[in-house]
Amino acid sequence: MRLTFVGCGDAFGSGGRFNTCFHVEAESTRFLIDCGASSLIAMKALGIDRNAIDTILITHFHGDHFGGIPYFMLDAQFFAKRRTPLVIAGPEGLADWYERVMETAFPGSSGTRQKFDLELRELAAGTTASFAGFEVTTARVRHGPPEGPFHALRIAVDGKVLAYTGDTEWTDALIDIGREADLLIAEAYFYDKRVPLHLDLATLKEKLPLMQPKRLVLTHMNDDMLGRAGSLPYETAEDGKVIGI
Repeated sequence: MRLTFVGCGDAFGSGGRFNTCFHVEAESTRFLIDCGASSLIAMKALGIDRNAIDTILITHFHGDHFGGIPYFMLDAQFFAKRRTPLVIAGPEGLADWYERVMETAFPGSSGTRQKFDLELRELAAGTTASFAGFEVTTARVRHGPPEGPFHALRIAVDGKVLAYTGDTEWTDALIDIGREADLLIAEAYFYDKRVPLHLDLATLKEKLPLMQPKRLVLTHMNDDMLGRAGSLPYETAEDGKVIGI
């Protein structure tokens, strides 16, 4: 399995980084984890074959994680000439949020009939779902009102486990998501400032013994964290960085 950080930035372009989007190449499938507003630009810059992507997993509906969907969809329809099926999977309310984001970006676009099959699959928190070539277990996390909804993901693919906190303050739901994962991608928005709805590195460090991932990569960092990245005892994400698992 090979993971590319298409984008690992926050909502505000800290460090000039693209919004969150991870591309996973497995033996029998390709999928995205999140698709922030700038993701199509970043994918094209990296030469990623968008038509080979079978599934897009969405953790929550903020623009820096979901806002790239209209650009991906219209590019697929009119320029990439996609013909193969696509699954977009995300938290409860996905169908309504899909229409909302499409209509906000390009009024009238949600009613356009694609030349490929599109499935919108809603994932309840605390469940496991099967997709082409992998399984996903979800957990509710805290990045806003509980009904947000906001998910962390634990993905089983090619005999490995990939875990992702999504955006969240610490919640014990993350323990099972990250437990002994081959790769845990964790938000570390702040260094040691504890604020609601985001995870800081100090808290993450305190909780790591409960998860014991085999490899940890920090992502979604603000300018303060990015300024410390070179001196941290942890691996950090960068746009375009590729990891083999």
